[in-house]
Amino acid sequence: MAGDRPEPVRLTLYGREGCHLCDEMAAALQPLRAAIVFELRIVDVDGDPELQREYGLLLPVLAAGDRELCRHVLDADAVRAYLSGIG
Repeated sequence: MAGDRPEPVRLTLYGREGCHLCDEMAAALQPLRAAIVFELRIVDVDGDPELQREYGLLLPVLAAGDRELCRHVLDADAVRAYLSGIG
């Protein structure tokens, strides 16, 4: 039954407009989505003063809830390990 399906895993990519590393991480995540189902939410930290203070120039950051999976460049192995550990 469709109601028995688990919620999709949600990852959040914290970045900002015009950040080439942020764009690169988002693009690098796409091949993983073909093999592992997850939902990706992209958050522009410049829209939230608290996130601006927290992340500053330390972007992009890929997180699962409060857990940081990688920063600056995609660590595909870390993302796969996280996703396979909860699946």
